[in-house]
Amino acid sequence: MAKKVSTRAGVSRRDWTTAEVRELKKHSKSKTPVKDISKALKRTTSSLRQKAGALGITLGHRRPKKKRA
Repeated sequence: MAKKVSTRAGVSRRDWTTAEVRELKKHSKSKTPVKDISKALKRTTSSLRQKAGALGITLGHRRPKKKRA
């Protein structure tokens, strides 16, 4: 039986530069949506969330609390 060749591209890992970390923190403070940060830094949303978790910061917008009637 022939081996199946994977069509999936290999995983490409890049180290985080200090400039990227600085920009990630800046976006966190301004509450930029994760999708927009992903495009700006050219990284996946999951990699952004993992790095933010490691740095102890939050990402994305925060939903306002619902007002009770």
